[in-house]
Amino acid sequence: MYKHVALLVRQDDRSHEEFVDYWQTNHTPIAKEIEGVVRYQQVLPTDPENAEFDGIAELYFETLEDLHAALGSPGSRDYDPTKDVAAEARRDVDNFLAIDERPRLIGEEIVQKDEVSGDTDGLYKHSAFLVRQNGMSHEEFVDYWQENHTPIAREIEGVVKYNTVLPTDPENAEFDGVAELYFDDLEKLYDALGSEGSRDYDPDRGKAKEAREDVNNFLAIDERPRLIGRERLVTDEG
Repeated sequence: MYKHVALLVRQDDRSHEEFVDYWQTNHTPIAKEIEGVVRYQQVLPTDPENAEFDGIAELYFETLEDLHAALGSPGSRDYDPTKDVAAEARRDVDNFLAIDERPRLIGEEIVQKDEVSGDTDGLYKHSAFLVRQNGMSHEEFVDYWQENHTPIAREIEGVVKYNTVLPTDPENAEFDGVAELYFDDLEKLYDALGSEGSRDYDPDRGKAKEAREDVNNFLAIDERPRLIGRERLVTDEG
């Protein structure tokens, strides 16, 4: 499954609450009807005051061609879709998003662990947007991430679902990948991965400690945006 992951930043003259209200009330009814969308989910920060972003929008498509037609390709921030609903959604983002401050990634999702049969509605989610260390190629990064780090990360205490997202066009992608770890309890997430604003968290036990130590082997940790939030399923036609 291919998906478009957008990290959302509100316009300067809006509060977080005003942003969420517009997003949910005005924009969501449009976005969920975009041609080709088979699943649409959102992530709202659990601690908006300390979050790096105001939310995440994730739109899934069966084919990469459908995704590109609706939402553009990597590097095409100023895309101009011609299909009716996609075009309406693109116009509407100018009403509430700081569009030039909205990082995004187009990628293919790989399910690494799933104890909830795909039902992530209401779960707490740590989304990390990964940047490789200097001196490492994207291919070397992916190899280390998938072969060395992923076996550790999927066994972190409390993780009930773990996805990795690989960019379909790495040369034009803003990130080298996305790691998505789901928990059914927010305190378990904080224990394992820290809370918003705690980049230097130091878990003291188990796989969480091992994973935190291992990120220093391949990630530019200070350049890795992240968001801790609660997922909301808007629509699922799968």
